[in-house]
Amino acid sequence: MEAKCQCGQLAVTTPGPSSTVVACHCSYCQRRSGSPFGVFAYYPDDVLAIIGEATKYERPTETGGTFETFFCPVCGSTVYARASKHPTMLGIAVGAFNDASFPAPVRSVWEQGKHHWVSIPGHAQHFPKGRS
Repeated sequence: MEAKCQCGQLAVTTPGPSSTVVACHCSYCQRRSGSPFGVFAYYPDDVLAIIGEATKYERPTETGGTFETFFCPVCGSTVYARASKHPTMLGIAVGAFNDASFPAPVRSVWEQGKHHWVSIPGHAQHFPKGRS
């Protein structure tokens, strides 16, 4: 499978769908994505191939770590991210796959910031803050 930015300059090839898809409702993900939440599919970074140039933005997390997002310097689309608490994993923006059949989130975090009209499937794990 391939995830890519709007202009196609930055892409990530994955071995297939991920079993770890996480929806995040924190204010940072809302601002980063321009939507009520962000959704990343997580993979070990050694199974991914990144093609193209990315610009990195790093921010602190509430737990004292860092969260890095990587976006296309041409069109600005976020394509992948890395959390310092999981340094060998990359989260690929689910929207970058452009695949409506991609698996639903298995975890929903920072639900204290969730918009009241958003509904994440009941089978997912639900956390008011980040998962410890």
